[in-house]
Amino acid sequence: MTDRHHTTDNLQPAVKSPLPPIGYHFIFWPIVFAGIAADLWTKFAVFEWLSTVPGREYVVVRDYFNLVLRVNDGAAFSIMSGMRGLLVGVSVLAMLVVLAIFLFGKIEKKIMVVILALFLAGIVGNLYDRAYGDGLVRDFLDVHYKDVYHWPAFNLADSMLCTAVGLMVILQVIAVISEKRSHRRKEER
Repeated sequence: MTDRHHTTDNLQPAVKSPLPPIGYHFIFWPIVFAGIAADLWTKFAVFEWLSTVPGREYVVVRDYFNLVLRVNDGAAFSIMSGMRGLLVGVSVLAMLVVLAIFLFGKIEKKIMVVILALFLAGIVGNLYDRAYGDGLVRDFLDVHYKDVYHWPAFNLADSMLCTAVGLMVILQVIAVISEKRSHRRKEER
């Protein structure tokens, strides 16, 4: 008696999953959820506390760093101010693109997982404010140099987005340097 369905001819090679390895999920999702929670909690806590402080401002490091109450109805540096619908749409699209890259982009480096997680946490943190805060993003970090220069107020979501961009730039610079070195070695042979 032979088993017709159990021959080696019917065995197919294992198909590699198009989704990222489980280890990448253990990096990505905790960063995303912790980043969103930290952003929303700090906005809530600082705004609640500073609303009771005279002048609604607290000096952390004189001439360099304050906590302030600011809202922004635009994107970075108040670009596209007053265009809530467009900004929400762009944020949702950016969120979907980041998720698609993470899930289907066949990422090879763990640092890219961290970068994508920071992007997603930053996008969602500010998207929440835009969608549920009358289109106003809450900012409270005020970096300045005496009364000479003030960087526009920002929040943790903005910091995560800038960190992600900075890491991507560093990765790109490293890749270019590595490629040039590799090219030089090939020419020397």
